[in-house]
Amino acid sequence: MFGVDWKLSERRYEFDEQHDFVVPLADGNHLGGTLFRPRTSERVPVLLSVHAYNNEYQTAPIKPTGFSYQRGWIEAGDPTFFARRGYAHAVLTVRGIGASSGEFQAMGRQEVADVAEAIEWLSAQPWCSGQVGMFGVSYFASIQIHVAMLRPPALRAIFAPFGLTDFYRDMWYHGGILNHRFLLQWKDKFDNVRYQSWFRRQHGEEAFQAAVAAALADEEIAEVAQLTEALRHPEGGNGLVADIVLQPQDGPFHEERRVDYRHTEVPAYLGACWGLFGLHLPGAFRSWENWRGPKKLLVGPALYLDRPFYQLHFEALRWFDHWLLGNDTGFMEEPPIHLFLPGADRWVEATDWPLPETRWTPFLLHEEGLLSEHELWPGEHSTGFEDSPFGHGEAVFLSPPLVEETEVMGPMVLDLHLSTTDTEALVFASVFARFPDGREEELTRGWLRASSAELDPARSRPWRPEPALRERRPLTPGQVYRLQLGLAPGARLMRPGERLGLRIKAADDEAPPDAIRGAGYGHLQRSTAARLRVHHSEAHLSQLLVPVVRGNLLGTFLSGGQLPATVGPLPIAKFRQPKGSGS
Repeated sequence: MFGVDWKLSERRYEFDEQHDFVVPLADGNHLGGTLFRPRTSERVPVLLSVHAYNNEYQTAPIKPTGFSYQRGWIEAGDPTFFARRGYAHAVLTVRGIGASSGEFQAMGRQEVADVAEAIEWLSAQPWCSGQVGMFGVSYFASIQIHVAMLRPPALRAIFAPFGLTDFYRDMWYHGGILNHRFLLQWKDKFDNVRYQSWFRRQHGEEAFQAAVAAALADEEIAEVAQLTEALRHPEGGNGLVADIVLQPQDGPFHEERRVDYRHTEVPAYLGACWGLFGLHLPGAFRSWENWRGPKKLLVGPALYLDRPFYQLHFEALRWFDHWLLGNDTGFMEEPPIHLFLPGADRWVEATDWPLPETRWTPFLLHEEGLLSEHELWPGEHSTGFEDSPFGHGEAVFLSPPLVEETEVMGPMVLDLHLSTTDTEALVFASVFARFPDGREEELTRGWLRASSAELDPARSRPWRPEPALRERRPLTPGQVYRLQLGLAPGARLMRPGERLGLRIKAADDEAPPDAIRGAGYGHLQRSTAARLRVHHSEAHLSQLLVPVVRGNLLGTFLSGGQLPATVGPLPIAKFRQPKGSGS
């Protein structure tokens, strides 16, 4: 690739593959994998990709296809691309996985420290220039961000799009509700996994068995056979599942796997796609907001890259050429943020996030399923629905048809007043566009366990309320509670005639529209039948804060913007004659 006055490293090298490549660690363990090296006597920079899956398939010459759970874990990219252009590329498994020794930690502190140590070892090899970058998506990306916090001296840059940074909130417990479907699919992708329970080591065997018994007695968990199987037989990947199930509130186990952003000097390329609101999207924006070093952010359409992925290779090459080779292509003078705008199918450039021009506009929930900027009318009260194992009802609110193009882009907030006949409520909120022909396109989702709704003021922002999720307080049946749900960022160009919709349920039993958005579906459900009410009255106002970037200057029209064809009758009796009139 080249431009008018710049060009990237050229494709001019043959390369060698070493499939029994080993990086020794100071504690006697090692990381195993594959090394791709260009055939040259020159010292070259190294790209490091680290993961928890099968290493053979990461680098196999498989023709790419669309993302699926079958191939979703093939995320190292094509190492031959970089080797042909003068970079060595090492693809390694973390400890306790594949050919690496030790015990798996699932992004624990020792696992992260191993990678920092491997970077320094690689940089000292006689064929290395001393410059190391990290590359890859998903697990590959998350561990890059963790490693960057340790500041290994040889690490010059990370290319880490699609990297969640808070396993508890981004993946395992959305809003405090266990996302078991994705968790159970994920743990089956680990290769030759050796795992020992964190909970058992920290609290002892007696406490571990007591916690398992309590979890098995929990009706929400008992409904999912694979979870009870993992609790009864907590070996291998099941051991990690058990640890996650046994720690449903935020705490030390989850904190250890959360990026603390204490050192963000390493140049970082970040990103995600709009469809991954249930996995990587929140982490991409969280990293952007907290990063102080050089950074780029790219958020694309709801397509999580082909597998094996290759679409970002030239972008990554430009990034690494800049930071590892000193090849200034003008990359860092370009706008730092690129955001795809669905509906318009074009890219938007920006300098900061949330976008400075954003106007969070309140759309109030009304009776008869109306979602509108209009104030409440006197006498409005609530909308009810039922939830039970026999059927999951819903409350749907729709805006009037839009009369002008309106760009929506940013995080959303649902300020909800809710009551239930149960002692708990699991709230699932989705925002969608409804087209004139009745089709729907989901923009984003939010989740909240009502008993854990208390906010963490230190983490919360007006556009992003953050529940602390550290305890559960049973609800009083019939009492109205204010719940503030921070929905993941979403984006769409809404066109005239389209409606903005909000769906509120107590379960996510519907089929996800695709494998990408499916990461945000498949949570625990209540086994109790309950009647829930969404309150929208003067005393209990419920509203959706919508991030309007452009348009909607006049707001929506209850008339749909249509003028009546005829003039109706006037209530003549209400029109009084002035005093002294002779007629």
